[in-house]
Amino acid sequence: MATATTPQAAGIIGAAVPRIDGPVKTTGTALYAVDHDFPGLAHAVAVQSTVGSGRIRKLDASAAEQMPGVLLIFHHGNMEKVYRLFPHQDDATTSEARPPFEDDKIYYWGQYVALVVAETLEQATAAAEAVRAEYDAETPNVSADLETGFTGQRHSSWKRGDPDKALAEAPVVIDETYITPVETHNPMEMHGTVAVWDGDNVTLYESSQGVVNHRIVMAEVLGVPRENVRVISRFIGSGFGGKLFPWPQSTMAAVAARKLNRPVKLSLDRRMMFSNVGHRPLTEQRIRLGATADGRLTAVRHDFLNHTSMLDDIVERCGEQTPFIYSCPNLEVSSGLARRNVGTPTPMRGPGAVPGLFALESAMDELAVKLKMDPLELRIKNDAERDEGTNLPFSSRHLKECFTTGAEKIGWKQRTPEPGSMRRNGKVIGWGLAGASWGAARIPCTATVELCPNGRICVRCATQDIGTGTYTVFAQVMHAKTGVPMDRIDVLLGDSSLPDGPTSGGSMATSAVLPAATNAVNSAITRLMNIATLTQNSPFYGAKPETLTLIDGRIHMKEPEQAGVRRMALTSDDAPAVRPPAGGIPFEELISLARLSGITATGRTFPSFEDPKAKAYSLHSFGAHIAEVEWEPDIARLRVSRIFSIFDCGRIINLKAGANQILGAAVMGVGMTLLEETRYEKRTGQPINGSFADYLVATCADLPELDVTFLDYPDLIVNEYGARGVGEIGMAGVAPAITAAVYHATGIRVRELPVRIEDLLQSKIVEV
Repeated sequence: MATATTPQAAGIIGAAVPRIDGPVKTTGTALYAVDHDFPGLAHAVAVQSTVGSGRIRKLDASAAEQMPGVLLIFHHGNMEKVYRLFPHQDDATTSEARPPFEDDKIYYWGQYVALVVAETLEQATAAAEAVRAEYDAETPNVSADLETGFTGQRHSSWKRGDPDKALAEAPVVIDETYITPVETHNPMEMHGTVAVWDGDNVTLYESSQGVVNHRIVMAEVLGVPRENVRVISRFIGSGFGGKLFPWPQSTMAAVAARKLNRPVKLSLDRRMMFSNVGHRPLTEQRIRLGATADGRLTAVRHDFLNHTSMLDDIVERCGEQTPFIYSCPNLEVSSGLARRNVGTPTPMRGPGAVPGLFALESAMDELAVKLKMDPLELRIKNDAERDEGTNLPFSSRHLKECFTTGAEKIGWKQRTPEPGSMRRNGKVIGWGLAGASWGAARIPCTATVELCPNGRICVRCATQDIGTGTYTVFAQVMHAKTGVPMDRIDVLLGDSSLPDGPTSGGSMATSAVLPAATNAVNSAITRLMNIATLTQNSPFYGAKPETLTLIDGRIHMKEPEQAGVRRMALTSDDAPAVRPPAGGIPFEELISLARLSGITATGRTFPSFEDPKAKAYSLHSFGAHIAEVEWEPDIARLRVSRIFSIFDCGRIINLKAGANQILGAAVMGVGMTLLEETRYEKRTGQPINGSFADYLVATCADLPELDVTFLDYPDLIVNEYGARGVGEIGMAGVAPAITAAVYHATGIRVRELPVRIEDLLQSKIVEV
């Protein structure tokens, strides 16, 4: 069972609005990336390395080249020239810096060593299996022990005060290490590309979380002008961060299509998803907390390592939330990278914050136990009034209220602190809580709004809807501003030929599109009113534009008081030449009277880092999770039974979509805590559980009772609606809340995820 609550919405903004793209998805008419088909379409299948480190001694494609239907085989010896993307460019980000087939070196198991293109998928698959590669193999380093033998550099990213001195003097100290494993994104829609060239222009049908970035990257990699590249991603079967940036298959498909001068489709299979398109990296985090006897934090040290690939420097920013989530005068965060023979890691839902808060919030729970203090009381006592990392005030912070609201909902006052002390229906019950935070910002966005002569409204923006409800958010704004029914609003997204829009990542898309959409529709309405007063056969001809209004898609005269004119003093200068009908006229009628093809306006969102007002504040969302677990010692069965999630995310634009984001994130948090872990075979570096048969994710049978509450504190520093993102933060804090509940039920402190039955078998709690 899942429930969601927030203060009652007065209009469509904040209401639980069904997704406007729902019908095309549920009827199967929505086209995803590899659903696109074209005359002459050829099929590509990649050949992967079967070793995790070394060199290609010999690659023999001669037999495959003679097989029926084979059109092309690319490998290191004959790959068409492609280019590297210079790292750290502001307007373009890729995944792997190394282009496909650049050299004969093998850096990880599954690395592409050849590409076969044939008339049919079956022919390409058969030929790919006939390609023979011989290797000078080396033993790959896929060790999960990051600390032992670490010789890299550590970088201090935050520091204030003298944490080492404060730790040495602290009456109470916690010093523990917490480990989160490799997790694989595994969206239902796998990565894929359909590449179509038309002369010097290429269109790429992609499953992408950022079509504008994708276009820029591919233009540079292919060596063509940006205007020659078009990327289309109208519907996406989720991404969780794995589809933020282009992966090598996009380049491979595009180059093959250019070489053959015909469309090429390249789709990954599920096993490739475990090696070739990113993962959340392994982290090892040492947390040291110093506190007074009454629970005041005096020192925090958060030192972490994460693994990365041999060629790419990917930092999982586990310490992002540490400097500001609690008040502490002495603090330092440091990080380091441990290179491994694995594919390049990439952001996964809540990157940095999710593993980082698992460590920090787990340590806070351990501190509460050591102090014999209620973990809720400890957090409230150390609540921060301002961002002590940047020394800025928060634009909005209601973390304390998130904790107290959740405590009230579960009945925290009835909690007894001793492990194993709470029972219900013959099961041992455990309760745990944890805080959450995620950054907020406006990022650039452009949108156009067209008032069409058929009475419809058309919105265009080159952002994309990754399943989070962006189509519907645009439509909600249009309806709120014009009153035009939702079924007469067309939203066009997911096409880089549209006005530039943001990447769908970091929970920043909604806060970016809202101002752009609002500015565009406001400008369109202003133009409409001006045209209404300047068109001679208009019933509003001669009136002042400010005396008109748009209600339910119809142009009306305002009431005199609304227009700023006393009712008894209405002059002829204020009145239109022709008395308008009492019910107003539809906007499309005015467009027809003016003999226009439509009325179009553009709106833009300017980034918060360019806004002096926004730069004066620390912009973050906050939240809390309270988890309940049931433990049956006689059969060693653990189940998460309830999760209460309370969030201060500003104003919620769509309660249904917002709640779905938090609910889905909570379920992913259950999977992270109890089930998920990608493991590598030591001799080859192969992900040994690289399938849904072996990689465990939470299913319906694992779902707890879920309850989501949104606090209603609009953050007008971020945008005029006061909305911040909700996607990433929903997963932050779930894991430590569950493991705290596990400790409360079993007495076993789990510091390395996922929780294993082997851990819990050490519990001294017995059935009564």
